[in-house]
Amino acid sequence: MTCGSVKNACGQETICCGLFVRRIESAAVPASVTQVFSEQKFASILGGNNAYRESNRFSTWAAEPVEVFEVGPSREAVFSRLAEILARYELCGSSDEPIPAGMFCCGWIGYFGYELGRSIEKVSAGAVDDLGLPVIRLSFYDRAVCFDHNTKTWFLSALRMPDDTEPIEAKLDHLASLIKRAEGVVVREYPAGQLDDIDVSKLRCNMNRDYYFDALKRIRKYIYDGDVYQINFSQRFECDYTSDAIDLYHWQNEYNPSPYAAYVDAGDFAIVSASPEMFVTIADGVISTKPIKGTRPRLGNAAGAEEINQRNFTELVESEKDQAELNMIIDLERNDLTRICEYGSIKVVQPRTIEAYPTVFHAVATIEGRLREGRLATGFCDILKAMFPGGSITGAPKIRSMEIIDELEPTARSVYTGSIGFLGIDGTASLNIAIRTVIVKGKSAYVQTGGGIVADSDPNAEWEETITKARALLAGITAVNA
Repeated sequence: MTCGSVKNACGQETICCGLFVRRIESAAVPASVTQVFSEQKFASILGGNNAYRESNRFSTWAAEPVEVFEVGPSREAVFSRLAEILARYELCGSSDEPIPAGMFCCGWIGYFGYELGRSIEKVSAGAVDDLGLPVIRLSFYDRAVCFDHNTKTWFLSALRMPDDTEPIEAKLDHLASLIKRAEGVVVREYPAGQLDDIDVSKLRCNMNRDYYFDALKRIRKYIYDGDVYQINFSQRFECDYTSDAIDLYHWQNEYNPSPYAAYVDAGDFAIVSASPEMFVTIADGVISTKPIKGTRPRLGNAAGAEEINQRNFTELVESEKDQAELNMIIDLERNDLTRICEYGSIKVVQPRTIEAYPTVFHAVATIEGRLREGRLATGFCDILKAMFPGGSITGAPKIRSMEIIDELEPTARSVYTGSIGFLGIDGTASLNIAIRTVIVKGKSAYVQTGGGIVADSDPNAEWEETITKARALLAGITAVNA
């Protein structure tokens, strides 16, 4: 196995890396590993709970990146800069240790903010960007820990790079020492949140009820006029936050575990996501997307919960409105995939299915296709241009929906409804849709929630849905603040 620097087809210097993987046995639990990694610089954590799905069966921990890439709110030359940075590192060989398909084995972890879509579709910037976060933030990690929830196996991955002063075995040993340390860590217990105790009216919000109802009237007029079929409209809440961001991530993983959960420590701000929704997954040249449209509450073990859950499940199964919304998004995603996939390869591999999560039922579908270009460095910008942002959180048609969102939502969405996840050096990728996501900045936490608005939407019901979704996140904030 060799590593070094070479010139790519465009004359740019590429850093060739060799990949080494080691399996280990450990009694460490994911929550303790999360705590240990959160104490390292610029930690990124994906998963770390028991809500994994077959399409995303791994949890990932990384820290102390080799490089951090950011694009500011101005988004100047964003895609040329992104293409250049993704082409900087190339995998030039790997060890003999078999690597499970789809596992992160070093590369980039971070997020793409929703406003990146303005650089793709040239949507005017009407909303105020009051948070001023980078529109893209990616960290390149030359080492990572992954846990396969199916086989209960720990994997250590590390890259041998040209200018390394640390031997590859030392890198792997360092990761092993962190796992060993986690075996003795007991994570603090947090109280369960009390949703009914959350008074949303006392929080700072980017719109009031009158503004929200007026916006829905305007959306419904756009629908009646034939501009759009559906708009995903959202509002943002702000509250005081006094704990560490990792405390909230622990709480979410305990009480609201989600298969595409993510934690990003960016130094002066942090992202805590409890997303259940996949944006894209790429493995072996196949790209998949899994939109969610349709949600109903799911109760725990309280008296009468089973009967209520069955009623909510059946209601979602039979809801013509929710079926129509998901069908619209399936068609939108299939159309997006035609721009980057081989002709005839796009198919709905999972028709509308109701999935159960700890607190909700979701209606989902999975669409996939075979990419025309398999190399991440040359192809991922094209994937973003074709598919970003996800159709389930914009509306249909996408471009006109984005224009209306920008007209009616007073503040920029930032990370919310963007995507968080990894771009592996081996060409694999997994990114979520950043819903149920909290931005922690300074002494404040920002929570944004929304829903799909169609012609027959009930304004009161839509308002209550956003409040209910917000309470689920605010309950965790309140619990860890205590």
